Amino acid sequence: MRISVFPIITALCLSVTPLQAETPCGGKFSRFVTSLQKEAIATGHSPAKTKQFFAGVRQDPKTLKADRSQGVFQKSFIDFSRALISKGRINKGRANAGKYGLVFDRIQQQYGINRGVLLAFWAFETDYGSFQGNFNTLNSLVTLAHDCRRPHLFRPQVFAALTLYEKGEFSPSKTTGAWAGEIGMVQMLPADILENGVDGDGDGKVRLKTSPPDALMSGAKMLSSLGWQPNQPWLQEIIVPQSLDWSKTGLTTQLPVSNWAKMGVKARSGKLAGGLNGSVILPMGRKGPAFMAYPNFRVYFEWNQSFTYVTTAAYFANRLEGAPAYKAGNPDQGLSGKQMRLLQKKLAARGHDVGKIDGILGAKTRIAIQREQQRLGLPADAWPTAALLKKL
Repeated sequence: MRISVFPIITALCLSVTPLQAETPCGGKFSRFVTSLQKEAIATGHSPAKTKQFFAGVRQDPKTLKADRSQGVFQKSFIDFSRALISKGRINKGRANAGKYGLVFDRIQQQYGINRGVLLAFWAFETDYGSFQGNFNTLNSLVTLAHDCRRPHLFRPQVFAALTLYEKGEFSPSKTTGAWAGEIGMVQMLPADILENGVDGDGDGKVRLKTSPPDALMSGAKMLSSLGWQPNQPWLQEIIVPQSLDWSKTGLTTQLPVSNWAKMGVKARSGKLAGGLNGSVILPMGRKGPAFMAYPNFRVYFEWNQSFTYVTTAAYFANRLEGAPAYKAGNPDQGLSGKQMRLLQKKLAARGHDVGKIDGILGAKTRIAIQREQQRLGLPADAWPTAALLKKL
């Protein structure tokens, strides 16, 4: 079963310098496009190229529908990871590790990033390049820039795509990708391609859709630019004692790994990484899988903001490098989407910031749950249960 998951747009987009006299979102689409053209020309883009670039742009209702229906992130970590990680994906990943071994060796030497990390992104984003998305990239970007939900994230990408077009590296009519404007085998946004695109195969072009060396080297450079620490771990499965202070778990608490070891935390295989800080994360509470999240784990959130996606991608990287399947344990049953929305409403009513009431167990909701569990004298493992909902 193939499930392609395209990344949620993150603060990466904000790296583009804001433009003056920004075109306001909303209103008539044709008027919005005309205003974008004027803005582009005013900021130094070629009038002729700008006119050609925007000539055939159309609003795409399918893009808006995709943006509003990311229900896959409502799945629990176990369900999500089992859906995405298959024996076939593991075997294909290991085969690609051998096929492009020289490329991965260069990445390891130049950026200090393990092959499993990039293989996992390559697998999840496009199934190793086999499904890169069929949305017209320009239409998607302009549609999302026009939409008033997150225009500040997408507008800069429109102008970055225009710059790529002026360089001969983007086609307004033929370039396709994910609904949110990502392009290529590891799904990079236009601004990130401009900043981090690498000619990995030496043909003088950056071809992220057709060249695995280009895509992998570019992805590695982007991770490096986001703060990846060379030759350091990212995630490790651990065994936690039942006596652990659960309120210390979660990404909000970072302690020296030696401190965790003194509390009885052990690596399931191998040893804990000494000399680093880490966070104990429990994706499904104290009775489910447990991991030590090292500093590099946080870099994943610059690629994608979903905790479930990030944890699954980081864990899959370990699997591709030979780690065993995690111990699922016997987690308490979670809540349905309807129950999660009710829980979020109750948490918000108690003054917690849970973000949007969407039924998704995101970072803010986890923090709020943990605080209420502490207040109510429950094990503060940040996992929502029917018992917690009842007490609230």
